[in-house]
Amino acid sequence: MVKEKLFAVFGLGIFGTEVCKTLASKGFKVIAADKDKNLVDKIRDTVIQAIQMDSTDEDALRNANLQDADIAIVAMGDSMEASILTTILLRKIGVPYIITRAFSDVHAEVLRQIGATEVVNLEVEEGRRLANKIIAPDVVDLIPVSEDQSLVELRIPEGFIGKSLKELDLRKKYNVNIISIRRVKTEIDDMGNPRKKEFVFTPKPDDGMKVNDVLIILGNNKDIDKLKEL
Repeated sequence: MVKEKLFAVFGLGIFGTEVCKTLASKGFKVIAADKDKNLVDKIRDTVIQAIQMDSTDEDALRNANLQDADIAIVAMGDSMEASILTTILLRKIGVPYIITRAFSDVHAEVLRQIGATEVVNLEVEEGRRLANKIIAPDVVDLIPVSEDQSLVELRIPEGFIGKSLKELDLRKKYNVNIISIRRVKTEIDDMGNPRKKEFVFTPKPDDGMKVNDVLIILGNNKDIDKLKEL
């Protein structure tokens, strides 16, 4: 069974908040942290935990048990010093993957030298995301998780429809994991009108795939590229 990943996002400006909302909407556990109480309060109902804290304080990080996070996203948009110190401390307390936002080439180089697993330049990343959508229209969205791995929303290939997770055996055949499925279900309201409701669930081995399902897949970028060709 794939271990459910825990994400920790530091810095709740526009970028950090959108990262939290996107990950949470896909069913992932997210801890959000910022020193601004107002920003923390705004995201509280979206994530599993929202913490007002100074992430450049090592004791605060340890007391919040943030070393348990599988992936940390350092999203500060107003302080190069804070992003560097936070990255150093996250590495020190043992977070295995750290993705840090950079403001310049020099900043990016410093972040790599101090242990950031991946450095994100927003303009570059958005360009890559747009290119991926153009090249592979069946990819609904793509989120880098590390330098080599991504979380991808993929419209279900026609050959998968009606088959179970066990039959597909994607881990053995393509070395990727289906983390969850986004599905639209039609319900009838009290007035007798049809209403479409979208929900996300973790599939069981015998669950069958349906038309219009969107598969949320985690894997190595090269393996995902092979899957996209189906």
